[in-house]
Parts: sequence; C-alpha cells; structure tokens
Amino acid sequence: MKKIQMVDLKSQYDKIATTVNTSIQEVLDTNTYINGPQVHQFQKALESYLGVKHVIPCANGTDALQIAMMGLDLKPGDEVITADFTFAATVEVIALLQLTPVLVDVDLDNMNISLERIKAAITPKTKAIVPVHLFGRAANMDAIMALANEHNLYVIEDNAQAIGADFVSASGAKTKVGTIGHVGATSFFPSKNLGCYGDGGAIFTNDDALAHIIRGIVNHGMYERYHHDVVGVNSRLDSIQAAVLNAKLPLLNDYNTARRATAAKYNAALSAHANIITPSFDANGNNHVFHQYTLRIIDADRNGLMQHLLDKGIPCAIYYPIPLHLQKAYVDVRYKEEDFPVTNQLVQEVISLPMHTELDDEQIQFITDSVLEFLNK
Repeated sequence: MKKIQMVDLKSQYDKIATTVNTSIQEVLDTNTYINGPQVHQFQKALESYLGVKHVIPCANGTDALQIAMMGLDLKPGDEVITADFTFAATVEVIALLQLTPVLVDVDLDNMNISLERIKAAITPKTKAIVPVHLFGRAANMDAIMALANEHNLYVIEDNAQAIGADFVSASGAKTKVGTIGHVGATSFFPSKNLGCYGDGGAIFTNDDALAHIIRGIVNHGMYERYHHDVVGVNSRLDSIQAAVLNAKLPLLNDYNTARRATAAKYNAALSAHANIITPSFDANGNNHVFHQYTLRIIDADRNGLMQHLLDKGIPCAIYYPIPLHLQKAYVDVRYKEEDFPVTNQLVQEVISLPMHTELDDEQIQFITDSVLEFLNK
C-alpha cells in the first residue's frame, strides 16, 4: 500500500503533468506573468463552468472575501453576520475593514450557519450575511436569500471549500454555489478541490456594476493605467497559477465525483457504528463536494482516535479545534457561551479523514479498519 496522504497533490500532478507543464511553458515563452492570456482564458472558462456573468480572479481566497466586501461599500461599524464554526479568514476580513463581525452558531446536522441564529442576530446595523459552504456542503441558500431579501441585506458567499458544488433549490433549479448571493468568493489554495500550485482566488457576481467596481479594486483602483478611481489593493492571480488552473478546471467535475465516491465508501464502512456520525449527501451528489470528509465521534475518545490514526501512519485533522468566538483576536463581550452550543459541541467531536482524488480502495479499507479498531476496543 502506498503512503497515505491527507492530500496527495503529487499523484494528482503525475496524471496531468504533460498538460500542466505545457500550460506553464506557454507563460514562460510569452513572458506574460501578470494578467496574461492564461488569466483571461481561465476567467472565461470559469464563468462558463459556473454559469455566472463575471469572474474576477485575484491573489488568494482571503483577498477575494475582503474585496467582495469592499465592492459593496460597507462602512465601519456595519454588522456582518457569519458562522462561528469556520476558518478565521471569514471573520478576519470583516475585522480588517473595521466592520463589526457578528458570529452565530451552526446547525448540528450539516455544520453550516443556522438560519434561526441569523434571524436572532439581525439588528438595524446589519448589512450583510456571509454563509460558508463548510467542508464542501452547500448552505441553505433558499432560506438565506429569502431572509436577506426580507431585511434588505447583502449575501456574500464564502465558497472557498465548495467550488463545483450544486445547490438544488426547492423549485428544483440547480445552481453552482458561490453564484447565488450578491457576490461570492473562492480560494484556489493547493489543497482545494480546484487548487493551483501557490495562492489564488476569485470573486463571482452577476451584478455588472459590482463587477466593474471589483475589477478596479483588485488592480490598485485603476481602470486606466495611473488613473486611480477607487481605493484598491494589489491582488491579481498570476499567469502561472492561472495556467495550472486551466489544466485542472476541465477535470473538476471528475475530481468532485471521485471525492463523493470516496465519501460513499467511508460512509458504507463507518455509518453503522454507534459512536460515529458520518456526513450525509444525496445519491445524486448534489450539495456536497467533500473538500473535507468530517466525522463526529460521540461518546468516545476523539483525541485518542486521532492519536491512534497518526500512530498507524494515517494523517487526520481537527477542523476546527477552537471556535472563532474564543480566539484571542475575536473575543467580544457580546458573545456568551450559551449562544454557541452546537459549535462548542462540534469542536469536541469532529475529526477529518484523508480526502483527495487519489485515494484507492486499499487505503480506504485500512483507514476505516483503523477507525473501527480503536472504537471497538
């Protein structure tokens, strides 16, 4: 059995090396390292794939979130509601823009932001909601958009973990997540379902005016060289990273299908155990692309299981060990522990197993057997 990786980028690269290398060589041959043809090609291809009018590439996923908020002209003190159980980048950019982050709890069954908690947190100062499609599973965008429309709020989708996931609405319409709200943001960090070989990100919107503003922001506020019309930043996807993404985008659906197949095999082996709650997804693979495969371990020693797996050479991780409301940078007297019962429970229960496109049946069997071995002791 080959060595198990949490994310096996080397094996993935080996399968597409010729395409990736050719794409990168085109950049080297033309010396167009910033805003070159590869960037524009990727932008157009991703617009087509997502079914969205505008994709604005940028330097990384955190920038994408920040620039999306800058484009909406939110003001210092405006309140922005987001989930307590997620990576810090989501709340980080809110604070950096001197907006007021409002952290709320998540739902236990899907770990995504709780609609009821959003409702309870809305005040006259609330201007936006940032749902995070956590671990690759779509948040309930029907309900979130209805609530946002009722209160005249912006919706900024944090799609860093769910590129390619579909949201199937109550009407039966299928839409790519990240394109449903007023604006969406994603990351192309190497471990993502669609990852480059460095940092990269993008912003999505169907709003022509907002897209125009954002295109200026990413490039120092310029639409014409040396004419700075808006306050901007330097956040551009470089051409070499775009070259990698051009090679991988046509394979994204295959990558996501492989992740769902692996998740189904994990579930088949683990879901019957009394101490394990496996992630759910429908048979058609909608709403989840398994950026992470995250279990909940109940009435058992989650930390002991983690050490057991590591001792057997199986990488695993806890996403996330500390809630945002308890992080030193974001502690606030407004928050009470009783406001976050689900998040506080999840940080004690979750564990993520290896998840990538190159896992084989022998590895999956060894991983699941090792999990059961510990829990059945």
